[in-house]
Amino acid sequence: MLIEDPDDPRVADYRAVGRARGDGPFLCEGRLLVRRLLTGSRYRVRSILATAPVLEDLRDVLGPTPPPVFVASSAMIRSIFGFNFHRGCLALGERPERPTSPESVLEPGPRVVVGLDEVTDPDNVGAIFRNAAAFGAGGVLLSAGCADPLYRKAIRVSMGGTLSTPFARTEWGAALAALRRAGYMLVALSPDPRAEAIGAVAERLASRRLALIVGAEGAGLGELTRETADLHVRIPMAPGVDSLNVATACGIALHRLAGSGIMGDGLP
Repeated sequence: MLIEDPDDPRVADYRAVGRARGDGPFLCEGRLLVRRLLTGSRYRVRSILATAPVLEDLRDVLGPTPPPVFVASSAMIRSIFGFNFHRGCLALGERPERPTSPESVLEPGPRVVVGLDEVTDPDNVGAIFRNAAAFGAGGVLLSAGCADPLYRKAIRVSMGGTLSTPFARTEWGAALAALRRAGYMLVALSPDPRAEAIGAVAERLASRRLALIVGAEGAGLGELTRETADLHVRIPMAPGVDSLNVATACGIALHRLAGSGIMGDGLP
């Protein structure tokens, strides 16, 4: 279906979602993420908006009954969307009708999951999901104040990790309680010098079901997490350096705690 007017009602959802966060359809930008939405995603595709050359490149993943496809020039897409990140291709995905529960993420029981305690920056949320996918974490639980994993920027930074990794955003006390009931050991990542060095505990945690919990930049872990955690661990750093970006720290910790299962022969 050809689009020649930026006010065409058939693409009204694209105009709205480009400026919105939260409920409703979510947006994927660029052919890589649209491919992942079509082929490796947990979500139904509502529609695709693309230039003719990009659409031709996606033919192999559209299938026999593709979603509605709208064709427009790059300039027209930019006029509709209002941003210039699209690279000639956008798609809308459908959110689940009901909120996902913590229990649905924790069953049938991945060995390692990640907990996000009030991580409000979508770049950090996206990067943490990318780390979770890279090191085989089976799911992510987010407190209610965390950035939306299906916000377009979080999806882009995650390289599609938020499309494939199960997650639930819920009241944090309920998330911690669900982890307890499912038999997870709560491991809080902290810069506190009193916390145990992660390298010293990684081997003894190798057979445990672990929930690695990280906090926001600046504020760090909330009081409930600090009080509830079974273990506080830190990443040793050079003198004079007190912390790492939360996504970087999470990636390092996942490498130590989950990476041996991915790499087979253990960590380098």
